[in-house]
Amino acid sequence: MARPCYHRRVRTAVLALASALLGSAALADPPPADSPAALVERGYDHFYNLEFDESIADFERAIALDPSVPDYHNHLAHAIVFQEMYRNGALESELVSGSNSFLRRAKMNPSPATEKRFLDEVGKSMQLCEARLAKNPNDMAALYAEGIAYGLRSDYYWVVKKSWRDSLSDATAARRLHNRITQLDPSNVDARMVEGLHDYIVGSLPWHWRMFGFLVGIHGDKERGIHTVQDVARNGKDNKLDATIFLCALYRRENRPKMAVPLIQELIRRFPRNYILRLELAEMYSMSNDKDDALSTLAQVRDLKTRHAPGYDRLPWDKIFFQEGSIQFWYRDFDQALDNLTKVTAHASEVDLNTGAYAYLRIGQIYDMTHRRQQALDSYRKAIAYAPEADASQEAKKYLSAPYHR
Repeated sequence: MARPCYHRRVRTAVLALASALLGSAALADPPPADSPAALVERGYDHFYNLEFDESIADFERAIALDPSVPDYHNHLAHAIVFQEMYRNGALESELVSGSNSFLRRAKMNPSPATEKRFLDEVGKSMQLCEARLAKNPNDMAALYAEGIAYGLRSDYYWVVKKSWRDSLSDATAARRLHNRITQLDPSNVDARMVEGLHDYIVGSLPWHWRMFGFLVGIHGDKERGIHTVQDVARNGKDNKLDATIFLCALYRRENRPKMAVPLIQELIRRFPRNYILRLELAEMYSMSNDKDDALSTLAQVRDLKTRHAPGYDRLPWDKIFFQEGSIQFWYRDFDQALDNLTKVTAHASEVDLNTGAYAYLRIGQIYDMTHRRQQALDSYRKAIAYAPEADASQEAKKYLSAPYHR
């Protein structure tokens, strides 16, 4: 069953994690339990399982034990900004899509204290790196950590502040630093991750936005970006996991969901408390025209939620109702879809803007396809009023003048 437009949507549960975790290291041998390395390893396990308070606490303890390591400050900055994104529902929203809805999304409004804390940690990392590079311009660890710091700040300006020029300026600095590493050591595949990320993202933007990339030297090339990330996933050391996560998002965006399924299954095995991953798996099955496995995966999510499995008490029921209703909508199970989506809109004030707007849109489309035009119009207007700038609201406007059909 073809699913126009739907397959082009990308939830950032996977992409955002990849873009921010370029510096997390895979530790070959278990370090002493009370060492900074053990704290970092445990902190990232919490991070990938969406346990940001615990992750932040571990990174803070690592810094307390050795504040001179720039990587530790980067790790703490990762957790701070992604905790904010999680609170705002941004980890489960379409920041990158075929129609680039992210460019229309309102900027987030972190508290001044949160913003200061994030920028302070990034600044500390940069200062420590500059001090080391002043002594040895070819210190590859310092080059790498400073590139991560610039990349984090670039992500922050892009995702949180909507400051395009500042973001691209920092992205250029990150790319320059990591390109220097590959010049010094061409066998260092991990340092190419930033290059692949930037090539893909800038190459995916419409031409008028890509011009910003041209101005700072990032021309963008989607296919080259994909091949770079695949190379890191196959041959990288420190960034192997990150490249795998990023590939899941790329395969979804490029309508290759079957290639993402085994990757997400492995991520679920490694990070079982991250409920977003199971929601992603259901979505990938649905996009692969595998309705049974999609709904079976959501049934597992329901069961985990009901049993209060670790991590699943944080998952709102509305998220489950929405995803199940969305899948049923695409497979024309309209009665079941309407029941689930109505449960979402019954608590519209409690769900994120993206979920609420799409729920109203899908309800309107169901009414149109079941010849209930007035009810459809009412739902489209609610979608538009709920989140005027959201993709769903923009789409709903089209159906005010002509009924939806497919």
